[in-house]
Amino acid sequence: MPDAADILRLESIKVHFPIQGGLFDRVLNRPAGAVRAVDGIDLNVRRGEIVALVGESGSGKTTVGRVITKLAQPTGGRLLFEGRDMTSVQGTSALRPYRHRVQMIFQDAYQALNPRHTVFDIVAEPLRSLRLVKNGTQLAERVSEALAAAGLNPPGDFVSRFPHELSGGQRQRVVIAGALAVRPELIVADEPVSMLDVSIRAQILQVLIDLRDKYNMALLFITHDLPLAWLIADRIAVLYLGRLVEIGSADEITFNPRHPYTIALRNATPQIGGNPCRAELPALQGEVPSAARVPKGCRFHPRCPLAFDRCRQEEPPTVEVGSRHMSACWLNER
Repeated sequence: MPDAADILRLESIKVHFPIQGGLFDRVLNRPAGAVRAVDGIDLNVRRGEIVALVGESGSGKTTVGRVITKLAQPTGGRLLFEGRDMTSVQGTSALRPYRHRVQMIFQDAYQALNPRHTVFDIVAEPLRSLRLVKNGTQLAERVSEALAAAGLNPPGDFVSRFPHELSGGQRQRVVIAGALAVRPELIVADEPVSMLDVSIRAQILQVLIDLRDKYNMALLFITHDLPLAWLIADRIAVLYLGRLVEIGSADEITFNPRHPYTIALRNATPQIGGNPCRAELPALQGEVPSAARVPKGCRFHPRCPLAFDRCRQEEPPTVEVGSRHMSACWLNER
């Protein structure tokens, strides 16, 4: 039963991309297979909550974000926004109210900004395309408000600049301002600080937290960095090969992880000095397996040094291992 406080709910969402076969596959109309980028995840985000989606490159994080923002169509499952099923809603006109309320901050600010447009035109574009302003005066006010909220003060110093005249942190703030201009209720932030240095990261994270507190916005924060997720998130969901393997409060996932993959992610974080609280688990070897050839049984077992025979035969269910703490690992039964 959906929680009344949920602004977003994903139910068994799947995204499978077909693999293009060879000549004989096409002649015989034979399916060549599919890349199972997202393979049945359940996730909810409450109003005013920051949820971090954590995993390695290739785990399906960005695909989940694209499904939520209706940039990718799921193969199966349901996408619910405030209880309304948005899964099959398509088309510019039908999606206009949804895009007003759900926005995305893209990872690469260099690619997200049009080099031929000024900052004013970049931030004003969603307001114009969604028809949210009535005249030029109102447009200028909304652009200035968004730039100020993103930390670009005074806005008048930035509106006439082009992207090449901005620093990396300023470019990222312009991307954030573009999302904020429409006053959304949910923002999907896809690795918004991965290309920035540490000092600028802290500023951008503080901007996102302040915006949540000020506007009661919900935020899905996509990252590969578990400590970074702990800094900003209320809850953390760990994604591996298209499946959620663990989800719980930020403190529980960071300091009391129950899945070997989460423990390995935490142990992979560089640190100064020893930490007696860190679980002993060998570093992960190799890359994430191909999503086109998902391993039989527990999909993490080819990389798990703690795997046993059952891991190779059956996929573990997601079970409760603590207060609002869920994990999918056979070791939780021991």
